[in-house]
Order: sequence, then C-alpha cells, then structure tokens
Amino acid sequence: MLRLDFAYVAAGVALLAISLTAMALFFFRRRAGDPTLIYFGLFCTLYAVRLLIYSAAFRGLFEESRGFWSYIDWIITCTIIIPASLFFYQVARQRTRNLIRWLLAAQLIFAVFGILAAALGGDLRSLFVANSATVLGMLVLALLYLMIDGVRYGLPKALPPEVRVLVVGFVVWLMFIVHANLLGLGLLHGHDFEFVGFLVFVCCLGYVAAYRTFANEEKLVAIHKELEIARGIQASTLPQNVPTLAGIVIAARYAPMSAVAGDFYDFLCVDEKRVGVLVADVTGHGVPAALIASMLKVAFAGQAEHAHDPARLLASLNGALCGKFEEHFVTAAYLFVDLERQLLRYSAAGHPPMLLASQSPGSVRDIEENGLMLGLYPEAAYTSVEIKMKTGDRCLLYTDGVFEAKNGAQEEYGRARCREFLLAHGDASATAFVNALFEDVARFSGLFSGRGQEDDVTLLVVDIA
Repeated sequence: MLRLDFAYVAAGVALLAISLTAMALFFFRRRAGDPTLIYFGLFCTLYAVRLLIYSAAFRGLFEESRGFWSYIDWIITCTIIIPASLFFYQVARQRTRNLIRWLLAAQLIFAVFGILAAALGGDLRSLFVANSATVLGMLVLALLYLMIDGVRYGLPKALPPEVRVLVVGFVVWLMFIVHANLLGLGLLHGHDFEFVGFLVFVCCLGYVAAYRTFANEEKLVAIHKELEIARGIQASTLPQNVPTLAGIVIAARYAPMSAVAGDFYDFLCVDEKRVGVLVADVTGHGVPAALIASMLKVAFAGQAEHAHDPARLLASLNGALCGKFEEHFVTAAYLFVDLERQLLRYSAAGHPPMLLASQSPGSVRDIEENGLMLGLYPEAAYTSVEIKMKTGDRCLLYTDGVFEAKNGAQEEYGRARCREFLLAHGDASATAFVNALFEDVARFSGLFSGRGQEDDVTLLVVDIA
C-alpha cells in the first residue's frame, strides 16, 4: 500500500509538470493557434489531482474529511472527459467529429446531473457505479460507430504518424480503463492501476500535441515566406521610377499596411508632353486586395489609347474589372497632364477628391468629379473636368488611408489637415512634401510610438514647374 501510495504521488507530480509544460508551450507559441495543448494540459491537470487525492500522504496534508475528497474525486470523474473529448475533436477527421460531439454532449449532461446529485446528497458509490456503466457503454457505442464507419467508407490506407502513435497509446489506456470500470462494477477484484495506462497515453498525447504545434508553426513560416515573395512581386508591379518630364515634377510615397496591399498607382507616358497618373484603392487588405490590384495593373497597361480621356479610361477599366470578383470593388482617381495645352483633365470613381493648391491665390481646392466605384456596375458612366494649370500648382492624389488615419482618441486626420499641410508646405519640393506629409500622418496616428498602421497609404504629388 505504501508503494502504491508513493506511485500515486510520483505519477501526479509528473503529470502536473507535463501539464504546466504543455500550457507554457501553448502561451509561448500562441501564433500557432492550435488549442490542443491547452486541452491536453487541462486533461493532465485533472488526472494529476485525482491521483494525488488517492494518496493518503497527500490527503494528510489537509484537514479535510474523506467525504470531501470523495466529492472532489467525483467532480473530476464527471468533468475529466470534457477536455479529453475536445482534444480528440481537434485531431479527429470530420466524420469522427460528429461522434465526438454527441459523446461530449452526453458527458456534459451526465456531468451536470452527476454533480447536482452529489451536491444534493446522492450516494457517491451508486454514482460511481453509474459512471462506470456510462463510460463502458459510451466506449462500446464509439467502437461500434467506428467499425460501421470503417465498413461504410473504408479504412484509411495509411494513417499519419501522429495518429498511429495516438491509436497505440489509446488502446493501451483503453485496456486499463476497462479493467478499472469492471472493478468499479464489482465484476473484478484487485487494485486500480489505470494511471499506468494513462501515463503511457499521456506520453502519446504529448507527442501529438507537440507535433501539431510545431507543424502549425512550420506552416506559418511557409506562409510568411510566401507573403514575403508576394510582397516582392507586388513591389515589382509598382513603378520603379516616376516619369521625368520637363515642366512637371512627380513624387510618390507608398506604405502598405501588411506584406501585400490593395493600394496601387501607375503612370501612362504618352510622350514628352503628356502623362497620365492613376491612384487606386481596392477594398480590403492582404492577398485578395493585392491580386485585384495586379488585375488593375494589367488592365491599366492596355489603356494607352484612352490616356488623354480620363472618363473613357475609367469606363474601360470598369468594363475590364466587372464580373471578376464579387465582394470587392476599386476606387480610383486619374489625372491627365497635358503640358502642350497647359491643361489638367481629371476623373474619379468613388475616390477621395484631388487637392489642388495654387500658389498665386494661396488656396486649396477640392477637385471632385466622381462616378461609381470600379468593378460593380458594367453600365457605370464617368465624366471628367478640365482645369487650366498654372506654374506653381500642386496636385495631391491619395488613398483614404491618409485622411482616415486615427489617433488614440479615434479622431481622424481628415482632409482639413491635408489642406492646411498643403498651404503650410507650399515651398517644399515634391519629394520632401510627400515624405513630410506621411510623417505628419504617422505622428498623428501614433505609428512612431509603436501603434500599428490601420490602412494602406499612398501619396502622389504632381508639381507644375
């Protein structure tokens, strides 16, 4: 009896150490997003506590009655199957998950009624006998279900390594469970050594939980590498240099929120006197938005014949994008600069207005000539506006990540601040201006203090020299 008592304590302490290690591993590697370690740790903790209260030496440390410990043992008996079932649910196939859901629901009902019955004075011996019968019945039903499922759908030809380890450990523990429950029903006599089978099973569970955690991390690393590749590809689709034309200076600043983004800008150089500038914003973020931006890049590259007509160019882009996606749309603004005729032509599709700063009157105007967003309605029509340009004029095109940037008080940067910034920095060069404006937005929204960027940001300035 003394050796058995020592075995209970040793096994309980070992299981507590294993459970704490599993939980620590989960919290240190939370990005893997797999809860099997938590379920495994809870399962081991409950079983470890039950083993410790079986030990007379452990019970002697507390001034509690034997009835109290029997009640704690009963609560653990009723609830221990819940984290175990959740663990199996995570690693099981989809068809087997249906069985586990039913078993889990049955165990939850039994646990609620069992704990209430014990609290209301029910006989624990009778309750333990009922639990043993319930467990054996559930095991028989589960085995029958798996046999029928195997006959109906066929057994898998090759089980994954972690599943094979889990099956072996479970079979070993199952034999000890059957023995323990037969003891509980009085059909056999002797000592309960279920914890030995459980220790074997725990080692197998630990292997499976660790395997899944590290496998998920490897997948995340692979996804991260793919995103980095996608980022490089997307960066290559953006203009590597801005057009250089006598009479205008163009500068751009592009800051994606994540590895890949939905913001996009590009140029159509007609000749040395004429150039078209497009700024666009795809709804959403990440890979889907970036793929649509790539589609827009291809469609825009084929619009050279419409470069001089912003309305027709946007209508053509809309036709090319409609029907290609359902849950996204694109806002865009297109500016055509004609140095020969000293004209600006502008049109937009659901995009924030262009800001035009003129040095002579010292004012900033909103140039808004908007139609419907691109990619939603094939019949959408667009119009354009002509503006006589003057030396010293500055055109600011941008995406909504600029004026919708928020500070800690959820106050937006807003177009009013953009206008004020335009007036206050009229003497800065185009490149210096876009960098200064981006830094002002970043400072306002707390990016320099470690706060994450909430949207993609694109700034593009065209100065009339």
